[in-house]
Amino acid sequence: MLKKEEVLLLVYFITIIFLLVIFVIVFFIAFQRRKNKFLKERYEAERRYQMELADSRIEIQEQTLKNIAWELHDNVGQLLSVVNIQLNVLMNAVPEKFNSQISETKGLVQDTVQEIRSLSKVLNNDVVLKNGLLESLQVELDRFIRLKYLKASLKITGDIVPLNSANEIIIFRIIQEFLSNVIKHAKATKLCVHLDYNEKTLKVTIEDDGVGFDISEKTANSGMLTMSKRAELLKAEFSITSKIGKGTQLFLKYPYKGT
Repeated sequence: MLKKEEVLLLVYFITIIFLLVIFVIVFFIAFQRRKNKFLKERYEAERRYQMELADSRIEIQEQTLKNIAWELHDNVGQLLSVVNIQLNVLMNAVPEKFNSQISETKGLVQDTVQEIRSLSKVLNNDVVLKNGLLESLQVELDRFIRLKYLKASLKITGDIVPLNSANEIIIFRIIQEFLSNVIKHAKATKLCVHLDYNEKTLKVTIEDDGVGFDISEKTANSGMLTMSKRAELLKAEFSITSKIGKGTQLFLKYPYKGT
């Protein structure tokens, strides 16, 4: 039998061990919580930084596009108008046999002026803001059709929902970047753009019948990254799928919440 003093000592020892274990557990839990809080704060700070960086880049890009639009419309457009006037003067000064060639040149200049004006409309965010997503998108597709790049179609389903103007511009720029890549690389003959307005989201699907590409080799492409970053700003689902010889598809799912 243990003596009373030994029993008390054993109880004290067990109590101390128990309290020490509890202290270690509490300390570990507090440490983990503090660590998790720190990691979460660091992640949020990094995410905010990346968002601000992406936002700044987009603002710079938009201002650059606006400046280009102004230059095209005001300077290049004006110069071509002067060329047209000079051709009118020339037509009256040269023998009549040259009139048909001059008239043809005048037609080309007029078509060029029209294309420059159309292009300036979709580059200038103020004009996109004024016209809205659907009209701006139709202007872009009409330009492709007029220049005989490919056969393009726009399909709209569901009840059209008014969107936040700034977000409309971002959605349009994503689509515009994709269309630009189609024209430059896809060698497509057909392009279909489908905007599906649902109760909570706008789904944008674009498909071409071009040559396609290996998606694993293009993920670092600047155009792909730009589209992805813009989609992140919208908190939208975004993906591009493609197979060599089977065309390319873009999918964007934009939630109305917060618009």
